[in-house]
Amino acid sequence: MNRQSVAIALLLGLFLGAGTTVRAGDLAKPLILVAAPELHDPVYGATVIVVAPVGGDQHIGFIVNRPSELTLGRIFPEDGPSQKVHDPVYLGGPYEPGLVFALVERAKSPGGKSLELMPGLYAAADAATVDTIIRGDAAKARFVAGLVAWQPGELRQEIEGRVWYVLEPDARLVLRKPADGLWEELVRRSQAAANAI
Repeated sequence: MNRQSVAIALLLGLFLGAGTTVRAGDLAKPLILVAAPELHDPVYGATVIVVAPVGGDQHIGFIVNRPSELTLGRIFPEDGPSQKVHDPVYLGGPYEPGLVFALVERAKSPGGKSLELMPGLYAAADAATVDTIIRGDAAKARFVAGLVAWQPGELRQEIEGRVWYVLEPDARLVLRKPADGLWEELVRRSQAAANAI
């Protein structure tokens, strides 16, 4: 199964309730990844990614600091509420780039096919729930196109290879507006913490 097929299967299983949680180390809980400065990659370099486990040592995530040139109004020109959202749509990841997800800060699930990425932060995938968020919670949301997916053990290998700095989950941090300078700030914070040890 190729990586895109795995991402689609994970996404479908996740939003249809088929995922199970694993209890293996720190990767069994939500986290924030900050790309190490040495990661020179056109997709993942200088990124901040919010990540959630979906079972079987597999993970999905969304890049939260890479705004695109598009707005919801340009993507959905016939939708009046989308015209009122002036923030850019972010590039959430290379898999399923045609899907727009709403990452929304809420105390409880917005309903539909939604996943709690971390306490206080949900990812909504189905069109009806995303539309509801556009109409009522757009100020507390970040809209992203696509996602990131890791096959079993892949994220663990990347972290062991020091590709990422790993931070505790913080919904307000990942949805901070504007996102400019977020990566640089988190790299400095991560390096200072590593030097203090």
